[in-house]
Amino acid sequence: MTETLTGKVYDIQGFSIQDGPGIRTTVFLKGCPLRCPWCHSPESQLFQAQLSWMAMRCLGVEKCGNCIPLCPKQAISPGKAVQHAVTGEDVRHVRVDRALCDNCGACTAGCHPKALAICGTDYTVEELVGRVSKDKPFYDHSGGGVTLSGGEPLCQPDFAVAFLGRLKECGIHTALDTTGYVPYEVFERALPHTDLFLYDLKHMKSDDHRIVTGVPNELILENARKLSRDGGRLQIRVPVIPHFNDSPEAIEATGAFCKSLGDAVEMVQLLPYHNLGVMKYQRIYDPEAGGKALEAAPPTEGEVAALKAILEGQGLPVTVH
Repeated sequence: MTETLTGKVYDIQGFSIQDGPGIRTTVFLKGCPLRCPWCHSPESQLFQAQLSWMAMRCLGVEKCGNCIPLCPKQAISPGKAVQHAVTGEDVRHVRVDRALCDNCGACTAGCHPKALAICGTDYTVEELVGRVSKDKPFYDHSGGGVTLSGGEPLCQPDFAVAFLGRLKECGIHTALDTTGYVPYEVFERALPHTDLFLYDLKHMKSDDHRIVTGVPNELILENARKLSRDGGRLQIRVPVIPHFNDSPEAIEATGAFCKSLGDAVEMVQLLPYHNLGVMKYQRIYDPEAGGKALEAAPPTEGEVAALKAILEGQGLPVTVH
């Protein structure tokens, strides 16, 4: 019953212009089977809710510290003295012991600057449809709609399919941002309710894909072929990651695969690596543990332009975001 079916959402972004045509609202579901080290939304990876701590909002234990006595697990304590990133003042931030924290959220009640927050909220299908439907006039005027993203949104398959189905009943254009790493039976359920698939392709060599992301790519490629065969419309998204898939040979192989999908591919989008995810890792993981996020120099405009030219030389329409 969709009345009681819930999905765990970690963010809702309105007036998005990067996740499909027109003005859109992008809904982000928690949970992902991949562990890409460049992930700019590490809070999307786990299915359960997580405590997020944002250093730039923390006033320090001298001015606040309300969260410390509120934690039933005694997981929050005074941390090291640092210079505040915004004010430049010397402050003693709190430290969250992730080994003790059970993400109960009790500490957030006393955090007035909202440095502490729970990432992951349960919505029913109707609650979420009601939330995103408020902007339907903007969708209609701009040719936009709603994009369901993650994580991997199809890792919450019943909720994702029900949500997409209700959006179509409301006359809203739908897009699904996917890693492709789910059983095709789930795609078959989503296909009648999805106008556009934003389909991630990271590397054509399965061993390299598995070593870096944690999963092989055979299922991803096969699902793309089946979606193309069965009438799906695809925008292929290629993250450009230094020393992983940014060589001319790697991009040419990706382009050849996209060409093999025929007219189903409406666009190939190059997404140059950025390091914004590094800060997000520090919000939900212990920064002293290290080794969580990729830190590399982003590709230059010239390097991305050269890769774009390769794909265009293969006869593919290409954009850079």
